[in-house]
This record gives sequence, C-alpha cells and structure tokens, in this order.
Amino acid sequence: MLSGLLGRKVGMTQVFGPNGAAIPVTVIEAGPCVVTQVRTMAKDGYEAAQIGFGEKKVARETRPMLGHLGHTLPVTQRQRDQQQREGAKARQEARRKAAEKAETTESAGAETAADEAETADAKDKSRQGSRRRRGASQAMGPFQLLREVKLVGGDQPEVGAVVKVDMFSEGEQVDLIGTSKGKGFAGVMKRHGFHGGPRTHGQSDRARRPGSIGPGTTPGRVYKGTRMAGRMGNERVTVKALEIVQADPERNLLVIKGSVPGPNGGIVLIRKSADQLALAARGAAAAAQQRA
Repeated sequence: MLSGLLGRKVGMTQVFGPNGAAIPVTVIEAGPCVVTQVRTMAKDGYEAAQIGFGEKKVARETRPMLGHLGHTLPVTQRQRDQQQREGAKARQEARRKAAEKAETTESAGAETAADEAETADAKDKSRQGSRRRRGASQAMGPFQLLREVKLVGGDQPEVGAVVKVDMFSEGEQVDLIGTSKGKGFAGVMKRHGFHGGPRTHGQSDRARRPGSIGPGTTPGRVYKGTRMAGRMGNERVTVKALEIVQADPERNLLVIKGSVPGPNGGIVLIRKSADQLALAARGAAAAAQQRA
C-alpha cells in the first residue's frame, strides 16, 4: 500500500467535540493523486511509487517530463529541418550511385525507387515523437508536483491509478510533512528565544545582541552549531501523530487536529504513522513466510 498522499493546506478553523469542547483543526485538500511510476526491488533496489498532484498547463512543461508522463511529442521545427537535410543528402547520394551504375532509363527508375525509399524513411522518422512514450499507456498530467512515497505491505499499484482520501479514516494518526514559513534573517531572540542582555549598567545599546560567542584561548575558535542570527524558517518540518478528526472523500478533504507547517496553499505530505507502517511491514513479512 501507499504510505502517503500529497495535499494542499486550505487553512485553520475549529470544530466542536462530543462534549462541546472547541478543537483547533487544519483543513487539507488531499489528492486526488495519480501514480506516474512504480519502483520495484528487482529493478531499482527499493519499492516506492511516484505520485503527481495538482494541475499544470501543458505549454509550461518540458518535453522530457511530457515524455515521462506518456504524452505524444510532436516533431519540433529543428527535428523537421534536420530530417529534410538528411533526406536531401540521401536522395542526392542515391541519384549519384544510380547514375554510375546504369544508363539513363535505368537511372530514372533508380531515382524513383530512391525517392520512394527516402519518403518511407522520412515517414518513419516523423513518427519518432510517438515512439518516445514512456510510463502508462495513456497521457497523464502534467502535474504541479511529483513525489515518491514508500510502498509497504507488498501491494503495488498500477501506473495511472488514482489515489484518494479514502486511504485514510477518522481517528487515524498521521504524520504531516511541509515547508515552514520563511521569516528571513532573524536575530537570536526571535530565532532561538534568547532573553537578551541587561538594559542598564552601560549596555543600553546591546540589549538584543547575543553576547560573547568565543570560548576563550582554548580552543580558540567558535564551536560548530553555535546558535547565532541567520535565516529563519523555510525548512522541511515533520509534525508526528496528528489525529484525523473528519474525512470527506467526496470533496477530497481531511480535517486534522492541530497545526500543520507551512502557509495556506502550501503543499504538504500526509503520511501514515510509523506504527501503522511497521505493522503493515510485519504483516507482509509474515505473509511472505507463509507462502514460502
């Protein structure tokens, strides 16, 4: 089974529990996602599935990615010009050989045969775009985002399969992975929670500064990892063991208790908890032993 699903953070609100308590929740538009590639142990050395999420205009996607997603690639003007040059050279070479080998009437027949052969060769080359199809038998996407998620349990999805919210259920615990909001360059008080220095005794102009960072003559350098000012946020953040309060497969919505990293509209990965993944892996191993 797939271990995760891509989604988009909609925003935060609150719902009321059975006893009337207000529960802060985050609404996530999860899926639908399309399986674009399957990694196998025999071929790739690990088991995973590549899934695509979100829509993207075909005109804004690259040709290699369109070929990966199974689209028929039209011949470009550069390829067409190259085919014409190669065809002209081939016809000229065929006429030269025919003139050396036979008389006028035979050479005329040879030129006709050469032109027919070159026309067939040009048709074959013009179909190069259609032969570059990869992946599924149908064109998929293009997608706003492609990500790989692990496969656990031995069940492998097919390329082109659509994964929806119904892979999760209410009361289930999941891990949320996203990119935190970027705060820019921040000082030590905002970034690390320093309390600052005294406001009196001659230090009125250095209240928010970090203070001394050097440990003295020995070792005579600043230790790596010393907390200092710098870029804050815009990092990959994982929040574990969040409970699913509601699941709406019809509208592809998940209501999750607690906060989720990232801004509204940001992409998040909803992943099954580590306990569930371990349980699925043990079940697959037991099934494999029974079959053996």
